[in-house]
Order: sequence, then structure tokens, then C-alpha cells
Amino acid sequence: MWFGYNFSFGDKLKLDVTPMIGGVFGNTTGVAPGYEFSLAYKRITLSSTGEYVFDTKDHNGNFFYSWPELTYSPWEWFRAGLVAQRTKAYHTSLDVQRGFLVGISRKKFNFTTYIFNPGWAKPTLVLEAGFDF
Repeated sequence: MWFGYNFSFGDKLKLDVTPMIGGVFGNTTGVAPGYEFSLAYKRITLSSTGEYVFDTKDHNGNFFYSWPELTYSPWEWFRAGLVAQRTKAYHTSLDVQRGFLVGISRKKFNFTTYIFNPGWAKPTLVLEAGFDF
């Protein structure tokens, strides 16, 4: 569960920032301050989502999660770029997963394919579908 507020600045160089606070429930229970941001200039966008989980049951369960992306959009409906993730949930010898992404959108729908770890470890494929409202 997350709560936050969106801030936007700029026209040609556009910055969107959303500081958030969240609650974590399940195997890990805790509080998670987080953020989302994007910095866009023309067809290039740098964005990131992150959180720090404070495990209220066991401080050894605390961890930082981050998912940065750098993308280029030659057309309004298409984007491609680089992606990384740092997460405790994904079990691998790599501390940070690196890879590529390709995304398409049509009206309010979007679909993105992520390929992590090509050339470093066994590749992982992540498929993401979304709807904007």
C-alpha cells in the first residue's frame, strides 16, 4: 500500500517526482519510504523507482530496491533502452541485474519486455502490461 503526491517541473526539460510512503505486509512486515521520478528531454527519459524497506520484525530484513531506466523514443508509441534492478527478492549471485527493454503503447495501454542479465548470468525475461487511467 502506497501513498504519495506528484510534483512536475519544467517544459523542455521535464522533471516529475513522486515521494511516497508505503506499508509492507506478508513475510516481511514494515514501513517503506519510496520515490518515483522521471527526467525527460525531447525523446530521452531517465526514470527510477525505489524504496527502502524497514522490516519491523527483524532489522536484518531491511533492504533497498531500485529500478532505473534510460530510454529513447523515436516514435510516440515506441521506446527502447537500458534497465537495471537492485532487489532482495531476486536470488542471484549478481547484486544488480542489468539489461534492455523494448516498449510499445496504444492509447491507454502499454506493454514492455525486459531482458535482464544477458551475457552475465542466465537471462531473465520480464513482461509488463499496463493501463493508464
